[in-house]
Parts: sequence; C-alpha cells; structure tokens
Amino acid sequence: MLQNFLCRTIALLLLIFGFAASSLAGEPTDHIRKTTDKMINILHDPVLKNNLEERRKMLRNAVNERFDWREMAQRSLADHWKSLSEEERKEFIPLFTDLLENTYMNRIENYSGDKVNYEDEKVQGNYSLVKVTIFTDKQVEIPVVYKMKKKGQEWMIYDVSIEGVSLVKNYRQQFDSVILSSSYQGLVEKLKEKVAKN
Repeated sequence: MLQNFLCRTIALLLLIFGFAASSLAGEPTDHIRKTTDKMINILHDPVLKNNLEERRKMLRNAVNERFDWREMAQRSLADHWKSLSEEERKEFIPLFTDLLENTYMNRIENYSGDKVNYEDEKVQGNYSLVKVTIFTDKQVEIPVVYKMKKKGQEWMIYDVSIEGVSLVKNYRQQFDSVILSSSYQGLVEKLKEKVAKN
C-alpha cells in the first residue's frame, strides 16, 4: 500500500514540476517555480543526457533545495520523533530522503511535462499553501496542495496533498502501524531494505 501510494505521489509530484499554464506573483509560488525551472533545465540538457550519474546528482540537489526533509520526517513520525535520540534522528532523515529519491529517480528522468495551473496561494506568517491543478495528457484534472514553511529566505515544502491525500499523513499512518506492531528499529530495518532494493 505504501509503495503504491508513494509511486503515485512521486509521479504526480513530477507533473507538478512542469510548465505552468498560468502563474501567481506570490513568493512561495515563485520559489516552487525556481526549482521547477532548474529541474526542467537539467532534464533537457543534452550534455547531461549522456551523463546519467551527474544528471541524477543534479536532480537530487534541485529537489533537496526545495523539500525540507527533516520537517517531513519529523511530521511523518509524529509523537515517535520525540522519543528518538539525536543520533537516531540523524540516521532516519537521510534514510527517509533516500526512500523517496532512490525509488523514484527513474520516474523523474522519464518525465515529459504536463501542464499545470497555479490556482491559489495563501500565506499566514511563516506558513503557506500553494494550490495547483495538474492536467494530464488525457486532460484529467488533479488537485494538488503544497504546504510550505519559510526558513530564512526560502519557502520549503514540508507536505504535499494530492487529491486530498497528504503524503506526510500517509507516511505517519504507515510508520505508526509498523512501530506499534514491531518497533522503531523494525521500521528502520524495513526502510533500509526498501532503499537497498533501489
């Protein structure tokens, strides 16, 4: 279930990093667009098409600039995060990041680019929501909401909801189930196995 949801989520995230059919002037949206442009340039660079290792590295760097993996990991573990030592947290965050990046990098590299409308942006203090609609090649409309938090001068993504389903909430339910039926270490071992397979 987790694998299928993540597969669909990452594929839709890639669609979000596409050409915008319309745009907003807000800062959070502009920061998403900055990452979007960077990823598209990497994917369309003819030199990098012959150097897959370097292209993959650059794509990861671009994604890392916009996603707050620590915040996502913390929210995904919810109350379990509080009981972790700092060393356990330092181990979990890159594992959590690798789970997404390693498993779905091929999807990123095969991305062709569907159209996106930036529909709305709401800012409240250091938090914002950016709503977009993705139009697939079959003209299916998919609503997506970015949840972002301002850190320094950058707006960082800490959750994405697709068709009303939150990535962080889904992780939280899955992780909580594993921890309660096994242990936190059992979850870590499962994630390590998933990452190693990819």
